[in-house]
Amino acid sequence: MNAILAPKSRRGIFTAGATLSAAGALALMDLPARAAGKAAAGGNTAQDVQLLNAALALEDEGIAAYQIGAESKLLTPDVLKVAVTFQGHHKTHRDDLIAAIKRLGGKPVEPKKLGDYAKELNAASLKDQTGVLRLALKLETGATNAYLGIIPSLGESDLYLLAARTAGDEAFHAGVLGHVLGVPVPQKAPLFG
Repeated sequence: MNAILAPKSRRGIFTAGATLSAAGALALMDLPARAAGKAAAGGNTAQDVQLLNAALALEDEGIAAYQIGAESKLLTPDVLKVAVTFQGHHKTHRDDLIAAIKRLGGKPVEPKKLGDYAKELNAASLKDQTGVLRLALKLETGATNAYLGIIPSLGESDLYLLAARTAGDEAFHAGVLGHVLGVPVPQKAPLFG
């Protein structure tokens, strides 16, 4: 199973607290750009790198969260298969973010160790498949909102597509997880953002 899932050298920082912290950090990073009258309109490479690195940290957290869930032995084979698929999506997002950061001349943030993510996610408290899926849903929802939140602050228009496309994937993951958990369909839109 480890060959299919993220090796320990890759990171995943998808803890409930970290998701809220990272999403909050992304929102805070948006304020200076708006206050400056969207100075990023001509491109603010340093800010773009900072935002993409925050998103990369979320992807690494997601990869780790799915790794922890897979190794927990709490998931049925069918659910494990979907978890591994979602983790693969997060690996693609990670790779896309790393490429964009490097293209901008930035240095991608390094992942944490799997054990650090397990502590941050309070993995020891996960007792059943439902608990694992609820954690995944919370993280996927937080990631969707984080990606939607950074779009207005990105200075390079080609990065809008990267963030929007990734937000769509995260929203799909959240929708699937919500359905499996029997979460009622929200009666009012928008569901994210």
